[in-house]
Amino acid sequence: MKDAILGFGAMRLPLVDENNPESIDMEEFTKMVDYYMEQGFNYFDTSYAYHNEKSEGAIKKVLVDRYPRESYQIANKIPTWLLQKEEDNDKLVDIMLERLGIEYFDVLLIHNINQALLPKAENAKSFEYIKKVKEEGKALKIGISFHEKAELFEEILEKYSEVIDVALIQLNYMDWNDQRIQSKKIHELCVKYNIEIQVMEPIKGGTLVNVVDSVKEQFNDYSDTSIAEWALRFAGSQENVTVVLSGMSSLEQMKENCETFRNFEKITKEDHKFLMKMAREIKKTLAIDCSFCNYCLKDCEAGIQIPDVFNLYNSEKLYHLQSNVDLYNTCARVYAPASACTECGNCLELCTQQLDIPNLLKDVAKLFGI
Repeated sequence: MKDAILGFGAMRLPLVDENNPESIDMEEFTKMVDYYMEQGFNYFDTSYAYHNEKSEGAIKKVLVDRYPRESYQIANKIPTWLLQKEEDNDKLVDIMLERLGIEYFDVLLIHNINQALLPKAENAKSFEYIKKVKEEGKALKIGISFHEKAELFEEILEKYSEVIDVALIQLNYMDWNDQRIQSKKIHELCVKYNIEIQVMEPIKGGTLVNVVDSVKEQFNDYSDTSIAEWALRFAGSQENVTVVLSGMSSLEQMKENCETFRNFEKITKEDHKFLMKMAREIKKTLAIDCSFCNYCLKDCEAGIQIPDVFNLYNSEKLYHLQSNVDLYNTCARVYAPASACTECGNCLELCTQQLDIPNLLKDVAKLFGI
């Protein structure tokens, strides 16, 4: 199998206003796409939901309207949480194709399969639907994005392995042996069933880059390879991995990541051992193990910016800075404080890390006093 390629994940595009996910910086995005294509990469991953449903339209303007269709690949995802009946599959896919301005997907996935959303997908016969879509030529490859434990993943593969070409899974060195995410076990199942792997969260939403100084020092002592490059190389070195997605939000990030994959080197056994040690060190520093995917924001009754307040909570636990308090107070005033949580439980179904968000928000409220 060829080395994994760098995929451009369109979930964290550059913004004009950091508080408005719809305010995509089209000028910066255009520069990023052009540079990415110039470096010989061409894989774009988006979703019906990203950037409050504006990601697909941005890709149309910057990529689809400016490059020939055969020069790039697009992966998209059916929003499982919106499925009520079988007909919804067609309705949503037609919207996705129209937003992108294309006639077919290179890869079509059923989005965010977990214990709560799998019944919705099965109810709407989405697995049968994507098989039909592939037969009709509307998708060249099909599969799922998965956010659950290995036990459920195995059940799905036992039932649908003949349908699933591709699995988009969370895989990084911090989650490799994690008992909640179970990256290693899920990876092994993909290999067992000969499923192509695409990797999401290789840097875990920035967690594997924004590490404490003591961890940085250990990386620097080990080699002069950047911390971000280590994370990407770990993901791309695993068997059956064909694409490593990175949610890049600046041209600088794009250039660094392209450099990693242009001269890609797989990690050694010694590297693997070192990264497992670093995973243990990083875990000691994090109060809340959030990947900042933002899915929990979709149905929060109180409008709490959950990933942002978790990030500030982690930062304050580590550094005790006035800026953390100021930023939290601003976030609480503009949106809602952590104490506004109604414990509706909507976020629990959507959390890719399976965090007990309502109880964690109580911890945040206690730390910041609101």
